[in-house]
Amino acid sequence: MEAVTIFSRTVLIYFVIYLAIRIMGKREIGKLSVFDLVISIMITELAVIVVENPERALWEGIGPMLLLAGLQIAIAFITLKSRRLRLLFEGKPSPLISNGRLDREEMRKQRYSLDDLMLQLREKNVTNVADVEFAVLEPTGRLTLVTKDEYALSKKADPSVKKTSEFRYEGLPVPLIMDGKVQKDGLEKIGQTRFWLKRELEARGVKDAKDVFLCTIDHRGRLFIDKHKK
Repeated sequence: MEAVTIFSRTVLIYFVIYLAIRIMGKREIGKLSVFDLVISIMITELAVIVVENPERALWEGIGPMLLLAGLQIAIAFITLKSRRLRLLFEGKPSPLISNGRLDREEMRKQRYSLDDLMLQLREKNVTNVADVEFAVLEPTGRLTLVTKDEYALSKKADPSVKKTSEFRYEGLPVPLIMDGKVQKDGLEKIGQTRFWLKRELEARGVKDAKDVFLCTIDHRGRLFIDKHKK
């Protein structure tokens, strides 16, 4: 009889976890930040407790599991409105290679060794560090690469693209506006001011930065602007 109980609980918990992950969204499948990892481990542990202890009431496990799923959804919605909270819960990307040079200080901060770097490079079919122009360690622990060949190809001029005036910058695309808020660190990175950004937005028919959901600029001086839907 106990075996039947364990079997039925296992099947039930399986569907509860399945539904919880589906409710939390595809972001839980596509990536796993530190916060997501903590939630996943806690849900797994609660499931084990309920399955291994038939004498425990089901709600003692299912209740907290659904609570954790609800907490994840609530925090996900809150962080959509606040980049500061997103950085707090998920962390921010760490550039390990910039303009073809290793950032030893950033590697030290992330406790990321050369062996770790070489391993992830090989996983992306890159055998020589000299072939990498940019490498960014994402909050999920994945390494994003831009090779020197790819970067050189992207720098070829495109006469159909409108560029910003008096612009010089070498690096990955930089966010200048996120969720309607001007990113001061982004402007500092490209050596520009709010006045410059305001002028460039007005030249493209945007009167206020608050009307912009996302604005980025790349090394060719090309602005990408996505406005808030009214």
